[in-house]
Amino acid sequence: MDSKPEGILYISFNQDYGCFVCGTESSIRVYNSIPYKGTFKRSFKTGISCVSMLDRTNILAFIGNNTKVKYPKKKVMIWDDRQEKCIAELSFNWDVKSIKLRKERIVVVTENKIYIFNFADLKFIRAIDTFDNPLGLCAVSSDGEFKIACPSVNKGYLHIINSDGTSKETKAHESALSTITMTSDGKMCATTSDKGTLIRIFESASGKLVQELRRGSDKAEIQSVCFDPTGTWIACSSDKETIHIFSVREDITTASHISLSESTISRSINHSAKNPTSLLKFMKGIVPYLNSEWSFAQFRIPHKRAIVGFGEPGKPQIIVVTYDGKYYKAEFDPKSGGECNKIEEKYLFSDK
Repeated sequence: MDSKPEGILYISFNQDYGCFVCGTESSIRVYNSIPYKGTFKRSFKTGISCVSMLDRTNILAFIGNNTKVKYPKKKVMIWDDRQEKCIAELSFNWDVKSIKLRKERIVVVTENKIYIFNFADLKFIRAIDTFDNPLGLCAVSSDGEFKIACPSVNKGYLHIINSDGTSKETKAHESALSTITMTSDGKMCATTSDKGTLIRIFESASGKLVQELRRGSDKAEIQSVCFDPTGTWIACSSDKETIHIFSVREDITTASHISLSESTISRSINHSAKNPTSLLKFMKGIVPYLNSEWSFAQFRIPHKRAIVGFGEPGKPQIIVVTYDGKYYKAEFDPKSGGECNKIEEKYLFSDK
């Protein structure tokens, strides 16, 4: 990895937060999250507006950032880094906004439709209509049965499609959605709106709202929301330069439990941390936000654009990657919460 800085256009974690990938003005760069390490860089002489990793394999999918014939915005390129070449491509009539990968599925998001393909032979499976979706919002379960969550055709509504073909549409927010995320098994789904004040958690099978969390009372641009691998914690990043970490209620975590190792399951089931609520919650009928749960832990960063993921499995850690090229690892106290402790800070374009 060289030390020449490049403008970062897109950042995403792989499915277990063990790696992250950056699309820059001229390359794709892949990093190991823990321990932090630059893994490889591939130059394309064009901007990369979106890039997605398939687990920890050598397979990537990306979209170019211009109208050039080779890597246009209307084409998804499937890249095999072992061969260092594109092995397949998918073309569309509209600009592609985002891509989600599973070992058996490719999900391609355009502004008003989501397309699902079989990975092995690129056979088209189905299309889903959505409300205007310039951010390319879509969440896909990474483990177990295939589930998908996306904007409905109605503003502020969430559409959850379960593996058995059943689907639920629920009103998530009054305004347009700004993020959608799922637990790894797809049993829970979380959303935010363009107001950026609330995170709402829904049960995927029923579409029922099960928990409401408050980032703050003033408007913000939320850039990422994620569950930890056990569904015990949820974190968000925004342009307010604070990462917020919330505890998912124990009854929800237990009822929707993800199948993981025995030690990880024990940690999740014994989890009893509670998010603080307002001291004035007795006035909740008059001022609604006083009934919300506020963040359990916080991590301050001097950056307005960042994504957040979780760190080493079984440890209360977060990983933050910023659009101006910084990596942070921090830990929080799972019993008392409060301010996170920064463990590590690195520049992405340097091995120092």
